[in-house]
Amino acid sequence: MTGPTLDTLALAATGEVVLTGDGSLIAVPSGQPVSLLDVIWNEMGPHGLTMRFRFVAPEIAKAGGGVDFESAVADMQALCEGFALPRIADLGPQPAQIVISLSDRPVPFGEAAPEVTQFFEAFSVDGNTCNWEMF
Repeated sequence: MTGPTLDTLALAATGEVVLTGDGSLIAVPSGQPVSLLDVIWNEMGPHGLTMRFRFVAPEIAKAGGGVDFESAVADMQALCEGFALPRIADLGPQPAQIVISLSDRPVPFGEAAPEVTQFFEAFSVDGNTCNWEMF
């Protein structure tokens, strides 16, 4: 699985560190076009440090999208294991949890957007495996 080079590092006003993607497409099991929006870390979750890998996946849209939730879940598992895990060592302290999110269009972190289809899954990290957790 190939993906974008994580190329832009910035400190958000609220203190999260944000790493943005370059728009390159990332292969996923459903075949839908997926690109990295950003990675946010230094945000504590219920189990400790959490890294959030946020992706844009236009085909999950309610209107006109062809990828259902079950297919998106398989994509999120693949993104966690094939994209996020290989990169976390380069991003700082190891997280206790990785959150993978897909949205049909870019949404600023933390902002509500009821018109946008979004899916989120949380995973604990166990070596080279992402274990799904109830989110």
